[in-house]
Amino acid sequence: MTTLLFIAAAYLLGSLSFAVIVSRAMRLPDPRSFGSGNPGATNVLRTGRKAAAALTLLGDAMKGWAAVVLARALAPAFGLSEDVVLLCALAVFIGHLFPVFFRFQGGKGVATALGVLLGLNPWLGLACLATWLLVAAMFRISSLAALVAAVLAPVYAGLLIGWGPTAMAVLAITLLLIYRHKTNLVKLVTGREGRIGARS
Repeated sequence: MTTLLFIAAAYLLGSLSFAVIVSRAMRLPDPRSFGSGNPGATNVLRTGRKAAAALTLLGDAMKGWAAVVLARALAPAFGLSEDVVLLCALAVFIGHLFPVFFRFQGGKGVATALGVLLGLNPWLGLACLATWLLVAAMFRISSLAALVAAVLAPVYAGLLIGWGPTAMAVLAITLLLIYRHKTNLVKLVTGREGRIGARS
């Protein structure tokens, strides 16, 4: 029962869509109504409001990090194993993808995944962030950078932590992130994918 409460709390935390929350607070259009229709930092950036995009990125990443760190800190007090941390990592990520507070219309999970990875292992998160920054700087395409970093994330996890449950949890996050980017994959193949900073 306690494990389920941990998982539910992580899912609800993940369901806080900061793209929508920040946009409403700053009186910007709903990010689901323009551009890619994705409630994420890249789409918020299309409004031209860099501060709003930065707050969205920070909020979505922090909730992923907080879910993992809090689960790890509290689990021993409730007699729970490290496995509950991995379950909470998956739950907060799924909450972002399918948020109960926003009719299950969530983002694609890049920032939240980064926060989760930083929470699981800072070096793992930094390796993925460095990969994203490198690919984004080279091609100026956020989805391509995200997909490359996602594909390499389980490899980094295996090399840094070992080929155990953590690497398997990271692989699950990778597969979900790739699934959420299926339309971007089509646009990448056809050369129609938008570039970072392009307005709607």
